[in-house]
Order: sequence, then C-alpha cells, then structure tokens
Amino acid sequence: MSHNLLKGKRGIIFGALDERSIAWKVAQVAHAEGASFTLTNAPIALRMGTINKLAEECNAEIIPADATSVEDLENLFTKSMEVLGGKIDFVLHSIGMSPNVRKGKNYGDLNYDWLMKTLDVSAISFHKVMQTAEKLDAMNEWGSIMALSYIAAQRTFPDYSDMAHAKAMLESIARSYGERFARLKKVRVNTISQSPTMTTAGTGVGGFDVFYDYADKMSPLGNASAEDCAKYCVMYFSDFTRMVTMQNLMHDGGFSTSGITDRLIEDLKKDN
Repeated sequence: MSHNLLKGKRGIIFGALDERSIAWKVAQVAHAEGASFTLTNAPIALRMGTINKLAEECNAEIIPADATSVEDLENLFTKSMEVLGGKIDFVLHSIGMSPNVRKGKNYGDLNYDWLMKTLDVSAISFHKVMQTAEKLDAMNEWGSIMALSYIAAQRTFPDYSDMAHAKAMLESIARSYGERFARLKKVRVNTISQSPTMTTAGTGVGGFDVFYDYADKMSPLGNASAEDCAKYCVMYFSDFTRMVTMQNLMHDGGFSTSGITDRLIEDLKKDN
C-alpha cells in the first residue's frame, strides 16, 4: 500500500546489484511511494548484476559510476539532475567491499593495499559523494542522505575483518558531513545499522549462516529483512524525519540492546 511519502521527490540510489540487494528493495519501495530516481553502480557491478530489470520496473535511468572517482560522481549528479528535472532530494549509499574478506585474508595478515581499497570503496566514497553534491549544489534543502552500516562498527565480529573499520569510518563521516550539510543546506545525513541480511555482499562473509541464525535468536523481533530496511530508508527520505541527522539508526530487531534472549537460552540448554 502506497502512502505517497516521496511524491515529487528525486533521488540517486547506489548499489542495487540483484534482487537480494537492500538498494534494490529501496528502489522498489521508493518507486511505489512516488519518487523518481536514477540508479548507479560501478561498471563491473552493472555487468555482474541484473539492474536493467529494476530500471525497467521503476522507470529509472542507469548511470554507471565508480563511487571512488570524483569525475564519475560529478557526471552522475549532473546527469541525474538533467534526467530528473531538478536538484536531488535523497541519496542512498549502499556500497561495501573488502578484498581481504573476499580473499579470505586473516585479520592478522591483512594486505594493507587491499585495506586502503576497502576504506576507499566502503567509507571514503561516502565523503566523495557528499562533497561532490555540495560543490555542484546538487541537493535540495531538507534533502536526506543515507548510508548502510553494520554494528561491527562498534563491536567485534569474527571474519568481518577490515570491513568493521570501514563501517566505523562511514559512521564518523556521516556525523562530520551531517553537521556541515545541516548548517549549509539543511540536508540531513544518517546511517542505518541493519541486521545481518542475506545479500550477495553479506553472504560473502565467512560463517555468515551461523551468525545470521544467532542474530535472529538474539533479536526479540528477529532479524530485520531487506524489505523492512527499505521501508525504514524511505521513511528517512520523507518529510516526516526532517529533524533527524548525524545519527546511526539501529534497525536490527532489538539485537543491539539485547543481553540474551529466551530463544537463545533454550538453544544453549539443548546443547548441554
């Protein structure tokens, strides 16, 4: 059921790869709520994914862009404003990648060149997106910029490795640029710390299936789905959340504030 939360709003959505992507779900919900937007991803990701199907469904134009390239981002924002007919109201940064995690590098044996790539793609790109938007004066007042994070920014999780550092930096950038963009343009900047989610990126982390089950049992409401995360994002793109900025918003079924739950206790009893 649509509520027209984003009627007349224009956006850019980064990171939709396939139907399991949170960004894919965000695009579908944003479209249903009346938004028009462009879709973007790195050229190699566009070749790997099925984004053309999503673009057709949402009547959206695809503009390839490497989010680590300022030149690509300048082209993305300029063309998006041309295609959409005005300045941008919302941006979703749903980007994360670690060569160390992908290639199974132990945390005590990190490849530091790969670590820098992790930080550039997964965190510094968020700063580049906002700096580009600011310099081009591409954002409307009361716009909303959102990035997807994870609780590993605050807590340690085996096998999440250098992505944890990237998420911590991502959240720090959101606070610092959030202060700047609010002061200059009344644009709000937030991150959403989402439950472990069965996305292509998420399932690439070692031991993901076991942790997904553990998190579900540790969350009173269970793990938050990609679809529910999409609805949460869209709410923060809407005018109903104008005064929320510089926040890391937990969307995890209660995981982040649970000590232990009855479901987990019962499972542990069975093991004894």
